[in-house]
Amino acid sequence: MIILHEGGGPGPKAAAGTRVYALRLTVGSIQPRVWRRLLVRESMWLSRLHEAVQTSFGWYDYQTHVFSIGEKRYGNPVFREGAMIDDDRDASLAAVRFAEHDRLAYDYLFADGWHVDIRVEKIVRASKGGVYPACVAGERAGPPEDCGGIEGYQDMICCLQHPETDLGHEWREWLGVGYDPEKCDLAAINKALKRLAKMG
Repeated sequence: MIILHEGGGPGPKAAAGTRVYALRLTVGSIQPRVWRRLLVRESMWLSRLHEAVQTSFGWYDYQTHVFSIGEKRYGNPVFREGAMIDDDRDASLAAVRFAEHDRLAYDYLFADGWHVDIRVEKIVRASKGGVYPACVAGERAGPPEDCGGIEGYQDMICCLQHPETDLGHEWREWLGVGYDPEKCDLAAINKALKRLAKMG
């Protein structure tokens, strides 16, 4: 992680509302990589970060999720597998010292779902008039959340490369003509993120 100080940038004690994290989000166990670079305010609630992750990968929040931050878990509050998952609506990135942890992860849909590794790449000062969250880079479309997990996704990619086959046709019909696994549509992502930003 890099903390920028030059040019009046935020030092370690800068007010939480003025600092912005550049997060690298990478969907685990998929090759080639599916990833996003997301800019978020340090004062953001974890529940809002959850919504931003969902938006960035084109998911629809149908299932349970959890953030793993050090030894703590945040998400849909429940006692699960012998551990308490705390409510992510009650914790901000600043409050959980998000940038100070080496291990950050987001899991969605558990059994046949998706694991997202999160890394804080750098911390900068919020730009005047800047809208956050914002997605500034990424590669490839997010995997469809209910395609059958990693194995289903890899099968889907293989079948789409052979559209003349029955399975290739079935996958294309299920996905719709607009889905391109190689395309990361930053404009569409940021349009949706702007709606999220307006919600506070």
